[in-house]
Amino acid sequence: MFGSLDLATIWFLIVGVLLTGYAILDGFDLGVGMLLPFTKTDQDRRLMLNSIGPVWDGNEVWLLVGGGALFAAFPDVYATVFSGFYIPFMLLLACLIFRAVAIEFRSKEPGAWWRNFWDWSFSIASYLIALLMGVALSNIAMGLPLRPDKEYGGGFWNLFHPHSLVLGLTTIALFMMHGSIYAVMKTDGELNTAMRRLSKSAMIFFGVTYGLLTIVTMVFAPHMADKIRELPWLFVLPLIGFLAIANVPREMTRNREGAAFVSSSVAIGTLLGLFGLGIYPNLVPSMPNPELSLTIRNAVASQKTLETMTVIAVIGVPFVLAYTIAIYRVFRGKVDPAHMHY
Repeated sequence: MFGSLDLATIWFLIVGVLLTGYAILDGFDLGVGMLLPFTKTDQDRRLMLNSIGPVWDGNEVWLLVGGGALFAAFPDVYATVFSGFYIPFMLLLACLIFRAVAIEFRSKEPGAWWRNFWDWSFSIASYLIALLMGVALSNIAMGLPLRPDKEYGGGFWNLFHPHSLVLGLTTIALFMMHGSIYAVMKTDGELNTAMRRLSKSAMIFFGVTYGLLTIVTMVFAPHMADKIRELPWLFVLPLIGFLAIANVPREMTRNREGAAFVSSSVAIGTLLGLFGLGIYPNLVPSMPNPELSLTIRNAVASQKTLETMTVIAVIGVPFVLAYTIAIYRVFRGKVDPAHMHY
């Protein structure tokens, strides 16, 4: 399907892997942020924030690296998407900044109103980030009205339609489930019991939205399954995703939240893999004029640029992976209430 694995295809895969890594890693701390309003006490909220405190900023590095790779490897795509989604991306950036400010500021003053304000800010920003991610992915899947000059021809409100709203809601549900499992892994006592209870609700919420998304996609974007119809062996990818999703409640019932977290991560990876499979070789499909689509061929950087980036990636990516593994290893285990920063 991918033909010869040239540098353009390789960088399509690399950008996809980087953004998938971001979704898996930042997905759980976004989910933890969404669950903050469901906790009872300030101590519980502090425990929740300290569970992600050592890792949340490192998780967002994957988004920066993925965006940088997209800019360097496919500059026309970067320009078209960021100009077309200018308002949503500015809102996304504001939410990312506000989350960073909220988690750092909330414990600087003892007043209840102060902490509640920053806790709600952190939670609302987490919901909005997940929603905007889903809306962006939906519009890429559906296709954008591109002009011959590679500019987005629609307006801000054109980005919101049934498929984008359902995918945004599904992204929220997926991250809530992912985050609740992580919270169970990191907490003890009454908070742990509460998070287990919330994880059940989150799994049901995701199951309902995932089923609805499947139906809506079949109606509004049936082309996303074209490659699976052409090559039936690719059906193994959605099968893996379905089994991973089904395994989450199974592992949680057995109190094996580590295995459930792995299954949830695999589910996120396969869902994004299906998205990449559905749009390839396009990067920004154009509708209703598919001939204007930006592909890995007509939007790619020069061969010299790709070669240089490949050398840098071979040298740099192992350091990023080593740092990520080290941080998660150092801060593994339950949050210690006697040693909290946030």
